[in-house]
Amino acid sequence: MISIKRNFFAYLDEMNIMTVLLPYDYNGGNSAFFSLINEHDQVISDVKILNRTAIEDSMKYVCKIERAPIIGGQYWVLDEFGGKTDLQIGAVIRTPAFDEAFYYEGALGCSYTNEGTSFTVWAPTATSVKLKLMPERETTHETVEMERKENGVWCIYVNRDLEKYRYSFLVCINLEWREAVDPYAFSVSVNGEYGIIVDLLKTKMAKPPLPPLENPTDAIIYETHVRDFTIHPNSGVTKKGTYLGAGELNTTDKEGAPTGLSYVKNLGVTHIEFLPLQDFEGIDERGLIQEYNWGYNPLHFNTPEGSYSTAPVDPYARIRELKAMIYAVHSQGLRVIMDVVYNHVYIRENSSFEKIVPGYYFRHDEFGMPSNGTGVGNDFASERLMARKFIIDSVKFWLKEYQIDGFRFDLMGILDIETMNKVREAVDSVDRTAIIIGEGWDLNTPIPGNQKANISNHEHLPRIGHFNDWFRDTIKGSTFNLYDKGYALGNEHYYEAAKQVLAGSIGLEKKERGLFLSPVQSVNYVESHDNHTLWDKLIVCSSTLEEKIKKRQHRLATVMVLLAQGIPFLHSGQEFFRTKEGIGNSYRASDEINRLDWDRKARYSENVNYIKGIIRIRMDHKAFRFSTSEEIRKHLTFLSTEKPVIGFIIEDVRNLGPWNRIMVLFNPAQKEQTVMIPKGKWEVLADDQKAGTTPIRFVYEYSLLLTPISSYVLVCK
Repeated sequence: MISIKRNFFAYLDEMNIMTVLLPYDYNGGNSAFFSLINEHDQVISDVKILNRTAIEDSMKYVCKIERAPIIGGQYWVLDEFGGKTDLQIGAVIRTPAFDEAFYYEGALGCSYTNEGTSFTVWAPTATSVKLKLMPERETTHETVEMERKENGVWCIYVNRDLEKYRYSFLVCINLEWREAVDPYAFSVSVNGEYGIIVDLLKTKMAKPPLPPLENPTDAIIYETHVRDFTIHPNSGVTKKGTYLGAGELNTTDKEGAPTGLSYVKNLGVTHIEFLPLQDFEGIDERGLIQEYNWGYNPLHFNTPEGSYSTAPVDPYARIRELKAMIYAVHSQGLRVIMDVVYNHVYIRENSSFEKIVPGYYFRHDEFGMPSNGTGVGNDFASERLMARKFIIDSVKFWLKEYQIDGFRFDLMGILDIETMNKVREAVDSVDRTAIIIGEGWDLNTPIPGNQKANISNHEHLPRIGHFNDWFRDTIKGSTFNLYDKGYALGNEHYYEAAKQVLAGSIGLEKKERGLFLSPVQSVNYVESHDNHTLWDKLIVCSSTLEEKIKKRQHRLATVMVLLAQGIPFLHSGQEFFRTKEGIGNSYRASDEINRLDWDRKARYSENVNYIKGIIRIRMDHKAFRFSTSEEIRKHLTFLSTEKPVIGFIIEDVRNLGPWNRIMVLFNPAQKEQTVMIPKGKWEVLADDQKAGTTPIRFVYEYSLLLTPISSYVLVCK
C-alpha cells in the first residue's frame, strides 16, 4: 500500500468537471489558474475556473476541463505557483455519463480449465491492475500484469493449470494500491481472505424432478437456519449444524418421531427457506471460537458460507456439501428458497467493491457521505448499471449452479424497481416457477420514492411477493409493541383489517384499492427469524392467561396464515410454539436461544398434528390458493357474522378441488359464539380439536356453536 503526500487536492467529479481544494495554509488557498498535465508533463487541456467558494478549511474551485481526461489514465493538476497534485477520481463515478461509458455486458471473474484460466475484473478507474497468485499450501506468490480492455475491463489468461490456487487482484487507484478478492469468486479460503480457483464441473449434481408448482400461492414456505435446524442435542442428526446435517434423512428424536428434513417433508410444506448461505462475516470458520450469526453480514456473494461445512479449509467441500443439502431437499419433493442480502455489505471500506471501484457501488447522500438506509452503514447502489449487473449475474449463478428454486430479498426496499424486475426476468429465463419474495419496507435511501422496490410501489412489481406487515400486525398485534394484541389475540379493533388480510389484502368488498394487486404479492406471516417469536409475544401480552389459552391464540394465528389468500410463511418451530426465551433480536445469540428445540416438537405434538391437518386442507383445494384478485372477488364472500367472529365462504369451486363450497370460521373470543351458516350438508374438516381432509362430523343445522378461540373449516361437495 503506497500513498502520496498532497499539499492540495483535485477530484474529477464529472466527465469534464474538476473540483480543486486549496487549504488556507497553502498559499492562502489562492490560485489564479490551473493546468492539467499527463504523466509525461504535457498539458492536455485548458482549465476554466467556473466558481470559487470558501469552505471550512479550504478554498473550493469548480473548474471545467475543455478536453475531458481519459478515465484510467494518470493526470496531474498544476496551480499558479507550480504546485502539483494528482487528479483523483471523485464523484464522476456516480454520474450517468460514467455508467453509459463503462457498462460492460460480458462475463467477469475467473474461468477455469486444466489448460489455463482467464481472469476478468471491471476496474475502469484503475491505472494499473495485477493478478496475485499463490499455490495451494504455499506462502510464496507471483504477480502478473493485467491488460486493460474496453469499458474499463482488465484481463489476463494464465496458460497453466491453476486449480486450488489462491488469487486476488491488486488495483492502483488515486496512486494507492489496494488488494481485493474477486467479487465473482466461486470459492474462497478460510474466512474469505482469498479467492480460490476451482473446477465447478467436479461438483455438478443432477436435479431430481419436483412436483409441479403452478403459482406462487401454491407454496407454503418454512423458514429456517442451517445451524438452528439440527444443532439441538436431540435432533437425531449426525453432522449437526452443517449443510450435510440439514440434508440428513430419516432422522428421529428420542421417541422415534421424525426430525430435520424428514419432519419438514412430513409436515406438508413445499419450500424450505434458508437464512443466508452466501459467505458472511461474524463467525471464525476455523472454529477456534464458538460463535453464532444469522448471516446478514455478506462478504462474498457467489461463495457458500464456510462455517456450515465440515471442512472449511477445503475449497471444494463447502460447494459440494451445500449442493448435497439442496439435492437432499429436492429428493423429498421440496424446493429451496435462498435468503439473499444484496442491499449492503458487511463493511463498505473493506469490501471488494469499494477497493476495486471506490465510490461506485454504494449510494451517497447530498453531502457526498455514504447513505445508511439499511441501518448497517451502507446501501448498495443497485440502480447503477454494473451494480445491477452484479446482482443479476449472481442470482443467475445460484439458480444455475446450485439449482436454487427461489429468493428472499433481505431489505428489498433498498433496491430499485428496475433491478428487481430485471431479476424477475432473469430468473424466468431459467425457471419461471422460481419464487421471488422480499422485504418491501420503505427505507431512507437516496433514490426517488417512485423507484424503490417497496410495498407502496407494488403495482410496478407484479410477480414479486412482499412480506405483508399489515397481515402480521393485524393478526398478532404490533411487532414493535409486545403489549399490543391483534385480532387472533382477541382485539376487535383489528376486525375489519383481519377480514381484508384474509382475502389477500386486495380490497375485497371495498371501494378503495387494496394493499396489493393480487394475492401472489402477499406473503402472509405472523412470525419470522426477526423480532420476537409469537409465543414470546404471548408470554408478555397475555401474561395473565392460562397456558392453554395462549396455545389456542397461537394456533388461531397460525391457522389464519395458512387459510388466508396469498403465500403462507411459517417460521420453523412455529407449529410447536417456538421460543427464544424472550430475545427479540437473536442474530448472534447462542445456540441455546436460536436452535430448533426438537424436544418441544414432541411435547406439543398435538398442535403439530393440527397444523399439519390445516396444511393438508390448504393443499387439497386450489380455492385456498387463488392466484388472481379476480378469482377472489368472484368466489369469496364474507358471512354476516357478529363481532368478533369472522367467516367467509368460497363457492362454485368444484373444478378446483374435491369440494364445491368451503366455509371458514374464526372465533378469537374467550367465550362460545353461535353463528348462522348457509343451508347445506356440511362436512367438518377442522374444529377446535382436529384438522385434516377426513370429515370429523356432519352439520345439517342452520347454526353452529364455536368454541372459544377456535377455527373451523366446513365443506360441501
